[in-house]
Amino acid sequence: MTTRTLEWKVGLYLFEEDGTTKARVVLDTGTSTLTGHGTARCSSEDPDVPEIGDELAAGRAFKDLAAQLTRIADRDLESVGAGGGERLAPPYAWTTAL
Repeated sequence: MTTRTLEWKVGLYLFEEDGTTKARVVLDTGTSTLTGHGTARCSSEDPDVPEIGDELAAGRAFKDLAAQLTRIADRDLESVGAGGGERLAPPYAWTTAL
């Protein structure tokens, strides 16, 4: 069995202005770079707790990045003949359940 080890670097950047928090997450795989984005706005009825905006915006940025990675993996699978078009479950062995 072959062992393979990689290190992917991730940077998370948060910006807040006028009750809106924006997040940018940058993934550097060594061969490509992907960027995810997320935004959170504080409702005028809610108390202004910056940490909550940070968490929401960061979570949304990571979710955007995850969707991009999944689309790339799906395309790569199809390019090697492992894809099969529209499916209810991902066309690979990894499940989404934890």
